[in-house]
Amino acid sequence: MVINQWLPAAHRGDAVGDSARRVRDLLRARGHVSQIYALTVDDDLTGEIEPFENPAARRGDVTILHFAIGSPMSEALAALPRGRVIQYHNITPAHFFASYDAGTAAIVTRGREELAGLAGRVDLALGDSEYNRRELDTLGFVDTGVFPIAVNTARLTQAPPRPALERVLQDGLTNILFVGRIAPNKKIEDLVRLAEHYKRYVDAFHRFIFVGREDACPRYYAMVRALMAQYRMTSERFWFVGSVPDADLAAFYRNASAYVSLSEHEGFCVPLVEAMATDVPILAYESTAVPETLGGAGVTFSPKDLEYASELLGLLVYDDDLREAVIAGQRRRLEDFTDARFDTHLDRLLARLPV
Repeated sequence: MVINQWLPAAHRGDAVGDSARRVRDLLRARGHVSQIYALTVDDDLTGEIEPFENPAARRGDVTILHFAIGSPMSEALAALPRGRVIQYHNITPAHFFASYDAGTAAIVTRGREELAGLAGRVDLALGDSEYNRRELDTLGFVDTGVFPIAVNTARLTQAPPRPALERVLQDGLTNILFVGRIAPNKKIEDLVRLAEHYKRYVDAFHRFIFVGREDACPRYYAMVRALMAQYRMTSERFWFVGSVPDADLAAFYRNASAYVSLSEHEGFCVPLVEAMATDVPILAYESTAVPETLGGAGVTFSPKDLEYASELLGLLVYDDDLREAVIAGQRRRLEDFTDARFDTHLDRLLARLPV
């Protein structure tokens, strides 16, 4: 069977693209013909990912479109005669961007409209979480299911040491980590406010580290920096390091005392799995798909009381018994993301593919 996957954009290190390559390799190992096609391909993936203009992109027995943004691929998928599948990775609602970037708000609005327009025009619609599957149901997709994203934690757990960076991170300050793009749904401003409570009532010797693109929404990032200035927070205690190589990211995880997520919209949230894989205790606001991804692991809270959250964070950092119990729970949850478990999910998907 020929099973192709379509990506609007192929970037190395992107969670969706990494998962697609893992699926492709597993399909080939099972004897299927499988290729990935993309509208745009990073230079270092040339030859591994084929351009979408290749006529072979439309000749699969089954075609899986990874949907996280609107693109010409949607209409192309609907026009195929058979085997039309989407895997939905979620689109952030427009209201998060409305105050900061009208262009992005319009793009995500069109993306959600495009997704809704595919209801009744594909054979199978998959969410990479139950939260995303329920959204597909709401939009009118009939045959839905869950097919999880394949999270490559080995790139972190097997990463080489970074001695120079780790010497800096081991200077006696408590490292609190967040990984993800600096975007309004991530509620970075709430992390700033949390840090202010933490400094006042728990521990002044801390450092918050933000790993991820800062250019996703420039006006939002400027607001965050202005809030930091209002609280007189110094750049030595608030690191915005941008996107980093895997070896650096692994060093940040290894040297973090806690991982904090205050996001208010997540379709899955891969960094939660990465934190579990690197034994970083997690504090997370209960929102959207976050409780599902954690599966009872970590420490979650709701409503969003940041003074209360700062106390929880202090316990995660300094209560050794609690840390050990939380990390043990995270290790148990991590068993649900093993390669063997993912293989089982793939075999179940193959059994229900429309051919």
